[in-house]
Amino acid sequence: MDVLQLDVSGRPQAWITPREAAVLYASEGVAWTLGRTFHVLRGGIQRTTGLQSRIEVHPIIAVKGAVPSRAWRTVPALTNPKLFNRDRHVCAYCGRRFAFDLLTREHVVPVSRGGRDTWMNCITACRGCNGRKGNRLPHEVGMEMIYAPYVPSLHEDMILRGRRILADQMEFLLASVPRSSRLHA
Repeated sequence: MDVLQLDVSGRPQAWITPREAAVLYASEGVAWTLGRTFHVLRGGIQRTTGLQSRIEVHPIIAVKGAVPSRAWRTVPALTNPKLFNRDRHVCAYCGRRFAFDLLTREHVVPVSRGGRDTWMNCITACRGCNGRKGNRLPHEVGMEMIYAPYVPSLHEDMILRGRRILADQMEFLLASVPRSSRLHA
């Protein structure tokens, strides 16, 4: 399980390993934490005290100072796994749920017709529906979308990355996800 790294204001920055979090704890780079300890790292025995060093890692940590991160982008990077997760693995045309390998990234306005590879122009489609639509607009082949595309928020993006997320982390992230998001469904 990974640790959700935030900046001091609570804005998600990245998913990091417990070992990476331990480095932040050891260097006094953690401003505050949330959730119950979920991982304990043990070190060597201190010569002066005879005690073993240990670092308790929390599922959510806020890091002191400025953290260079791609998370400051206003639009999350578009990938097929995140797109399919956003759309809950449901084809936007036939409405059926499919396994990952049976889905495609469908451009509402085809790239060959000036469409762009953006969150607002991409939806999830099964291979059959994507092939039927081809390089045409949905209305040109009598197809209608059963849901509209949207740009995920930063908090949604952290969920869409497809990691195993602890309950504390999910509760924190979902608190800032708009109620209209498909992630609440």
